[in-house]
Amino acid sequence: MKNENKNRFMPLLMALCVVIGIIIGSFYANHFSGNRLTVINSGSNRLNNLLRIIDDQYVDKVDIDSLVEKAIPQILAELDPHSVYISASDVQAANDDLKGSFSGVGIEFTIREDTIHVQNVIRNGPAEKAGLIAGDKIVTVDGKPFVGKSVTNEEAQRRLKGPQGSKVKIGVLRYGHAKPIVYEVTRGEIPTKTVTAAFMLDDSTGYIKVKNFGEKTYPELLIALANLQQQGFSNLVIDLRDNTGGYLQSAVQMANEFLPAKKLIVYTQGRKSPREEYRSDGHGAYQTMPLVVLINEGSASAAEIFAGAMQDNDRATIIGRRSFGKGLVQQQIPFPDGSMIRLTIARYYTPSGRCIQKPYTDGGDPSYASDLITRYQHGEFFSQDSIKHTGPAYHTANGRTVYGGGGVTPDIFVPEDTTGVTSYYKQAAMSGLILQFAFTYTDNNRQKMKQFKEMLKLAAYLKKQNTVDQFVNYADKRGLQRRNLLIRQSHSLLERYINGRIIYNMLDEQALNQYLNQDDPVVATALRVFRNNASFPKAPEKAKGKKVKK
Repeated sequence: MKNENKNRFMPLLMALCVVIGIIIGSFYANHFSGNRLTVINSGSNRLNNLLRIIDDQYVDKVDIDSLVEKAIPQILAELDPHSVYISASDVQAANDDLKGSFSGVGIEFTIREDTIHVQNVIRNGPAEKAGLIAGDKIVTVDGKPFVGKSVTNEEAQRRLKGPQGSKVKIGVLRYGHAKPIVYEVTRGEIPTKTVTAAFMLDDSTGYIKVKNFGEKTYPELLIALANLQQQGFSNLVIDLRDNTGGYLQSAVQMANEFLPAKKLIVYTQGRKSPREEYRSDGHGAYQTMPLVVLINEGSASAAEIFAGAMQDNDRATIIGRRSFGKGLVQQQIPFPDGSMIRLTIARYYTPSGRCIQKPYTDGGDPSYASDLITRYQHGEFFSQDSIKHTGPAYHTANGRTVYGGGGVTPDIFVPEDTTGVTSYYKQAAMSGLILQFAFTYTDNNRQKMKQFKEMLKLAAYLKKQNTVDQFVNYADKRGLQRRNLLIRQSHSLLERYINGRIIYNMLDEQALNQYLNQDDPVVATALRVFRNNASFPKAPEKAKGKKVKK
C-alpha cells in the first residue's frame, strides 16, 4: 500500500522540482546577468561574447553588423600590409580586373562638371552596337535625370553595370544635336584586358605591355605573341612597369612559355602551407628568344614572380628600377554575407631561394606605406648606388649575385628622367589639370581628329597645334599661374603628357604606349641590349690572381 502511494506522488514531485529549478534559474539570471564576463574564455570566444554583451547590455542600441564591419579590418591590420577585408558591396569591383570581364554597357567615361562624358566606346561592345559614340554626354538613365552632385563614379557604375542580357536606356547629348538622343543598350560581357599593348618597336623587336595578371592574361599573351610572329619579331620586350600583380598561376603560365623543361619558376611556403613548387614543362614556344623585362617601383607581386624567375634562371635581362617588394601570397576566403577577406597564407620564393618581401612590422606599419616616398627622397630613383639591400645574397643559375628582402633589383639600372621637371610641371600634373585639359581639347576637336586612325599621324597633327600654349591659358584661368621660364624648361614634358592623353582619348591604350615609347630611355636601353646580343646574362668572370687568406 505504501509503495502504491509513493508511485502515485512521484510525477507530482518531479513536476515540483522542475518548477523550483526554473524559479531558481530565473532568479540567478535576473540578478547576475551583469556579471557575464565571468563566462568569457580566451581567443575567439571572447570576441563572440563581447559582441553578445554589447548587444544585450550596452546603454544605446548598436548595429552589430556595422561594428563587425569596422572591427575586421582593424584585426587584419595587426597581421601584415596585404591581409585585407573587402565588404560585400566592393567584392565585385575588386574581382572584375582579375576575372577578365564584367557585365555592363562597354564604355570608358570621365565625370566633368557633374556630367558623365563618354571617353571611349569599347569596340563591338553593347554601347557601340546600340549607337553610342565617344564624346556623348550621358544625361539620363532609364528615363531619370542623371546629372548634378549625385553623379559619382560608384553611382554611375551601379546604374550602368548589371546582369548580362538586361537592358538600360541611356539618354545622351551629342555634338550637333539640339535634343537628347535615347539609346536602349543590352548589357553584355565586357572584357577587361590585362595585355594592353603589343606592337613592333623596330623591324625585329616586339613589345608587349602587361598591365596586371588576371584569369585571361596567358591566352591574351599567346594572341599577342602570334600577332608579333606574323610581323617577324626575333626579340621581345615585356613591359611590367607599374604592373601591380594578380594571380600567381597566370605569372607561372607566362614564365613557362619562355623556360626550358624542369626549371623552377617559384615556390610558396607558409606555416600551414607546405612547400609547393612550380616548374616549367618544356612546352613553351619561345624558350630561346632573346628577352628583356622592364620593371620599376610599381611592379609588384606576380610581376615580381615573373621577373624573378627570368633573372634567377638567367633567361632574360631585367632593366629599370627596383621593384615594389611584395612576396606574400593571399587566399580569398568568402563570408556568407558576400564579403570576403584576402588572408596571407604563405610567402613566395624565387628559384634562387630569395623572398623579395620588404620588411614590415604589422599591417599598419607607417614606414611600409611610405617606402616608395622614402626611396625617392633617398635618391634611389636616380642612382643605383643608393639602393640599400636588407636581405641576404643569393645566386642565379650561372652564379650572378642577387638579393632578397626588398624587391627585384634590375640587371641594368635606368634612373628616372628628371630633365625638364619643374615646380610648374609638378603642379600641372598633380592637380589633374592636364587630364582635364586633354579631355576638353579632345571633346572640342573630336570632329577634326576623327580622320587620324594611326598614332603617328595624330601625333604629327597635335605637334602643330601648340597644345602646350593652349593648356597654359586653360590652367591660368583655373588658378595655375603662368610661369614662362619654367614652362619653357618643361615644354617637352608638358607636350608629351598632354598629347599622350589626347592620343589615348582618340585611339586607345596601345596608341598611347606607342607614342610614349618613342623617347623612353628604358625602351632605348632594351633595344641597345638586343643590338649588343646581350639579353642572355653571362656568368661573372672569375677573379684573376692568387687567393689571399684572411
